Amino acid sequence: MKLSILPAVFLMTLATNVVAQTASIAPSPSPSPAKPPADYDLRWAVKIPMRDKVELNATLYLPKTADGSPPKTPVIFTLTPYISDSYHARAAYFASHGYAFALVDVRGRGNSAGEFEPFAQEPRDGHDVVEWLAQQPFCDGKVTMWGGSYAGFDQWATAKEFPPHLATIVPVASAHPPLDYPSYNNVGETYDMQWFTFTSGHVGQQNLFGDSKFWRTKFLDAYKKHVAFKTLDSFVGNPSVNFQRILKHPTADAYYDAMVPSVEQFKKITLPILTITGQYDGDELGALTFYRDHIANAAPEVRGKHFLIIGPWDHAGTRTPTDEVGGIKFGSGAIVDLNDLHRQWYDWTMKNGAKPEFLKNQVAYYVLAPGNSGANGEWKYADDFASLVANPKAFYLESKNGDANGVFRSGTVTEKQPSEGADEYVYDPLDTSRGENVEGGEPNEKTAGIDQRFPLSIGKDGLVYHTEPLTGEMPLIGCPKVSLWVSIDTRDTDLEVDLYEIQPDGTSIGLWSDVRRLRYRESLREAKLVKPGEVVKCDFDPGLFVARKLMKGSRLRLIVTSPNSIFWQKNYNSGGVVADETMKDGRTCHVKIYHDPQHASAIQLSLR
Repeated sequence: MKLSILPAVFLMTLATNVVAQTASIAPSPSPSPAKPPADYDLRWAVKIPMRDKVELNATLYLPKTADGSPPKTPVIFTLTPYISDSYHARAAYFASHGYAFALVDVRGRGNSAGEFEPFAQEPRDGHDVVEWLAQQPFCDGKVTMWGGSYAGFDQWATAKEFPPHLATIVPVASAHPPLDYPSYNNVGETYDMQWFTFTSGHVGQQNLFGDSKFWRTKFLDAYKKHVAFKTLDSFVGNPSVNFQRILKHPTADAYYDAMVPSVEQFKKITLPILTITGQYDGDELGALTFYRDHIANAAPEVRGKHFLIIGPWDHAGTRTPTDEVGGIKFGSGAIVDLNDLHRQWYDWTMKNGAKPEFLKNQVAYYVLAPGNSGANGEWKYADDFASLVANPKAFYLESKNGDANGVFRSGTVTEKQPSEGADEYVYDPLDTSRGENVEGGEPNEKTAGIDQRFPLSIGKDGLVYHTEPLTGEMPLIGCPKVSLWVSIDTRDTDLEVDLYEIQPDGTSIGLWSDVRRLRYRESLREAKLVKPGEVVKCDFDPGLFVARKLMKGSRLRLIVTSPNSIFWQKNYNSGGVVADETMKDGRTCHVKIYHDPQHASAIQLSLR
């Protein structure tokens, strides 16, 4: 779903040493061809009928044989809103390695008929595509899927409909409505309109979508003018049925429930599954939620057929790995040939081939090396994910005389239980200085992960906490969680937490981030406004994974603020419908974060 190099707020991960892991480095399969091989046959504009008579368009890539007749093979397909031609090289690769491959446009996109309603039609359409492909003369009766992001979601959506001929799935970087689409934990994203414009009409809008300067300028303009979020589509020049549709579903509800497997459906999904995500993947939240929900509900013998890979990668890197993102270096070990790994998985699960050597255990994860050279990063393994992230340690927030308003006057993160006190910051939704001065310029994507402009901008509008320098090199492997005890003097506000490693030379490495709307602190399904002055608990527990060895002498930095940003739907703190709010609804919010024995705000880290 997220196609930008990095999500608007760093959705990252963090880690520490755990049981059931081995130190061996997994082999990297040989690289795929740089150019698509030519030894395959093509069938253009094939029409696949759905149960309601709408026809989806497919381009078929078939393995070549000496006599020209396609062999019976398993069929792989991708169901995509991004125009099937964009996956030409992938289809050519698999067709040249003995698999029929179908690139299928979702309804209303590319050359497919019907209306495009994102994520809503894929469960039934995915089922119907599987069963149609299984009946074709080139298919041996086994069908599988390939793809990430939207096409990762498609695989779970299809699997929950239980098409008889679906043999396995490999969901990669899977978006998960409504957790990371169309909002993030019910906090809207301006990126929605960039994506809805990308997927408007039948043809591709790649160049318009990729014009980051245009989108940043539009979002900044809307931010400075305090336009209502519900009018953002018209403001950017593309009135959107799909954007207006999602505004009618601002919380987790039955509309989104129908898109993803229910508990009962998870219990019945018995396919072999390989889940892939990355520590800097903007849809890691979705991918790991699908994974956890299946593991939690599957029988033991089914859990044994579900493997998980967490690389260091960003969203795009979960399909084409790189050794660096945003200035954060991963090392050569991060370059895994995922085309070849997919092929090995398909061979194992559908052709009685050997198990991929890379999958030495149920969970494979990449530990980033200390420093930022990327050297000595390594793959490690665990028996199960729950054991890997178990038993984090609590570190408490504290400050001297309530002074934590900035990088150079920060509070502390300590193992010591707090004795008393609270820290305060002010969120004024009418203040546009951060958007204008920090986010408004053209970004340098090559340094986004190590950029310190945002932390250095924090003053009265946020809080900063540091640990003491680490006395030795220390692994951080797990899923951070922050619990804040909060009071505000308005009925609602949004909160953001960000975690960084600050290395001895001052280099900043973004590790992890989360955003919450306080009215949804207890449930994403039901709002519960805050009584002014009431002390409430807000947990930031997205389950995002981090695996990095921290340098000796490094400090961890935790920032607490409100997302006053051009990238997020602005909460004006009135307690009303946020999408409707404008400048007239603005209320300045004084946010208190408590750290006393009864209200011990803390971060849980697997630091050993």
